[in-house]
Amino acid sequence: MDINGMPVLLLLMTTIFLVIMAIELGYRVGTVIKKKREVETESTVSSISGYVLALLAFIIAFTFGIVTDRYQARKELVREEANLLRTAWKRAEFLPDSDRVIAKDLIKTYTSLRLDAVKSFDPARIKLAMVDCSKIEEQLWDMAVVNARKDMNSDVAALYIESLNDVANINASRVVIGLHTRIPEGIWEVLLILTMLAMFSVGYQIAIVGSKRSWATVIMAISFSLVIVMIETLDRSHTTLIPVSQFPMEYVLQSMEEIK
Repeated sequence: MDINGMPVLLLLMTTIFLVIMAIELGYRVGTVIKKKREVETESTVSSISGYVLALLAFIIAFTFGIVTDRYQARKELVREEANLLRTAWKRAEFLPDSDRVIAKDLIKTYTSLRLDAVKSFDPARIKLAMVDCSKIEEQLWDMAVVNARKDMNSDVAALYIESLNDVANINASRVVIGLHTRIPEGIWEVLLILTMLAMFSVGYQIAIVGSKRSWATVIMAISFSLVIVMIETLDRSHTTLIPVSQFPMEYVLQSMEEIK
């Protein structure tokens, strides 16, 4: 099941369906075995089911730790980029009059492009903004090089160029971590397979102990499905359910617009 890009509601409904089907399949297999061969003991089945559920809980906690760490990393990158853009914008004041206004306008446009693209939650718009931001980076760099060549020993020029380098580096980090770093497919496969096996064992245990179907299994199916969907949502970079706050970028852009 390819879950990348799948709508969250569809993913939730699909996961609930698969989990319930796994429980039902386990229940039916257990019912058949109980009727034909009464060799299964409740304690043995209960122990095995408990071990599988415990292993599933471990894998879920492990996977959840991966996505929460990356979610925090994306938040920190937003704050760091906002600070670096503010620094570059302030250091542009030291450029000659002919370039100062242009450079500051370009940095402000760069900030606005990145903020609007991220807040749109539209992958196509984000990719287009990345191209435009790269062009702005080249323009700012060319202007900085021209000014640096006029005075190769200028400490001010060195600081400004350092700021532009930092902005480019943080942009690259946000692209890699935000757009291209995802949970490996192998982990997803293990998590989903183990979930199906655990739910199968639950249904099997219910049948072996001689209990009837319970609505509580539906609650359990929904609970596990919600956790899996939350992990997938945190793993995505463009989601309206658990978005990364862009307040640092908004604050910086507001400061740039207020100071003419």
